[in-house]
Amino acid sequence: MNESEPLVKVEDLWIEFQTRRGTIKAIQGVTLTMDEGEILGIVGETGSGKSVTSLAIMGLLDRNGRIIKGNITYQGEVIASPDNQPIGKKPPPSLAMIFQSPRSALNPIRPVRAQVMDVLKTMHDGWSGQQYEEEAIRLLKEVQMDDVERRMFSYPFELSGGICQRILIAMALARKPKLLFADEPTTGLDVLTQEAIFELILQATDTYHMSTVLISHDLGLISQYAKRIGVMFQGKLVEVGPTEQIFCSPKHPYTGVLVASSPGMMKSFDELKIALQRWTDYKKDQIDTHV
Repeated sequence: MNESEPLVKVEDLWIEFQTRRGTIKAIQGVTLTMDEGEILGIVGETGSGKSVTSLAIMGLLDRNGRIIKGNITYQGEVIASPDNQPIGKKPPPSLAMIFQSPRSALNPIRPVRAQVMDVLKTMHDGWSGQQYEEEAIRLLKEVQMDDVERRMFSYPFELSGGICQRILIAMALARKPKLLFADEPTTGLDVLTQEAIFELILQATDTYHMSTVLISHDLGLISQYAKRIGVMFQGKLVEVGPTEQIFCSPKHPYTGVLVASSPGMMKSFDELKIALQRWTDYKKDQIDTHV
């Protein structure tokens, strides 16, 4: 990989899904780069394409999904394209992902110990059982899980959502990733636990010198952690830029509405009215264009 090249480069990416109701154009012309050590936020409403984009990079698209145009480059190598579909593949070992709904993302019939050790076994062939167990304990302590020796033998349904998310973070860090995707990592968690989870992710980003993509529908929350933010709407990346620019001078009407309506972000009621009017005019123009 050339030092001047970005860690990840997504170029004019188009992804379709075949469903019983027909073809869904989930991703439409997304172009995005990410540098080493960067914390990037991706925001947008449910169904905007945030998770699909990250799953394509990870090689975890559902089998009814297909890249029809564009490509994804990781460390200078094309890892996904129309001729190289990211379906049914194992992600590169230096990529990791933290999924939303942590309790659902874990195997309900395997104890914590076994699940963390399963990941370690894919990374370290030939270790002894004691080595796997010691590393699993170290990782769980690193994500500040208390009473590790006891909880290692617990099942996900016996643990809180916050503890389950710490386990997922530990499993992701077991891969020693260069790039970590955190997909709605605080879904269903209380405010204090949300902050603790984000702080853990930031600490891991620094400790492991990795790049991190924070995916959320909450622009206000993401803005506290990401240095750069991309905004997705209806499968398109409508705006991307430094966090300060996104908030101070949003260029796309959808971004303006997100900023103006985010708790603590609205400067005045008049500002919200202006943002909503821009958004209304934009939607009307889109309808007129397609008539």
